[in-house]
Amino acid sequence: MSKYTDQNYLKNEQYKDASNLNARILLHERFSENKQGWAAWVFDTYEKLPSPAKVLELGSGSAFIWTQCPDRIPADWDITLSDLSEGMLTAARKNTSSLSREFSFREIDAQSIPFDDETFDIVIANHMLYHVPDRPKALAEIRRVLKDDGVLIAATNGKNHLLEMNKWLKAVSPDPDYSPFRLPFTLDNGLEKLEPYFSSVEIMRYKDNLRVTDVELMMKYIDSVIKIKEVSSSVLGQIEEELENLLATKGEIFIQKDSGVFKAVK
Repeated sequence: MSKYTDQNYLKNEQYKDASNLNARILLHERFSENKQGWAAWVFDTYEKLPSPAKVLELGSGSAFIWTQCPDRIPADWDITLSDLSEGMLTAARKNTSSLSREFSFREIDAQSIPFDDETFDIVIANHMLYHVPDRPKALAEIRRVLKDDGVLIAATNGKNHLLEMNKWLKAVSPDPDYSPFRLPFTLDNGLEKLEPYFSSVEIMRYKDNLRVTDVELMMKYIDSVIKIKEVSSSVLGQIEEELENLLATKGEIFIQKDSGVFKAVK
């Protein structure tokens, strides 16, 4: 089973707490070309959604989206944040504790959502559907808990997202067959996966790239994906040298991004 969909690995290693996710968020916050920011752009899509509304986020992680734009959260949204990992929910509770609004928190597997039919006006799945082992089952569950004309907002990446990062991740991976960012649910194939469950599906892309000038943060990003303590010092040295050379000759380490969201109506 791919680590992307290995729930034991995701729950107990990759996302046992927010540290790996935070390392990746930091690189994007520091070096993204688009100064609007991912969270603010996502909220542009949220503002077009029903209000008042009952809202369920699946795979909410550390609640990054909500803490970045607290003043834009509709006052009449009843929001449940959920995650497969209790460690991520702990981070979400902590991060939202200072916000002047209430959230509910539930540990939920998207393949078996513990709510009645037609409970929610909106379901949000922010960069998480590619982690679900049985995506058709999860999509059927999402459709079931959505009210008539309810909306799914599903964020994911395109096939070329962080393309330049691939060779460095592959170089440090102990798995010779490792294929970075080979996601089973992308901006390129997501439409065909969503259409059987929804009456209409719209795709919106976020224009951005990374222009990195900090090799240490690059190495921390790589470490957050594949623990580099298991990698030989010679391999790590070669990667760091390559990154330093790129920085010295080009003044930056350029990495393309390709992210966006699907808006799917029941």
